Amino acid sequence: MSTPPKPAEPVKGPASYFPSIEKTYGRPIAEWKAIVRAQYPARHMELVAMLKTQHAMGHGHANALVAHTLAEDAE
Repeated sequence: MSTPPKPAEPVKGPASYFPSIEKTYGRPIAEWKAIVRAQYPARHMELVAMLKTQHAMGHGHANALVAHTLAEDAE
């Protein structure tokens, strides 16, 4: 007898914002990450401010996107 598969763990942390970011701003996350990376070198809050002013992104979405991108690049 086989064990039924466990349900997928819910996405936590900054990545939990990704579906909403894609839906709200109409671009895939990979494109947003490329926009963030094009501004390197810059500090976290400078990147957040850029997304907010140049792309009208909300603070929470911008912060999550920048945090995830910087963490990914730090690996």
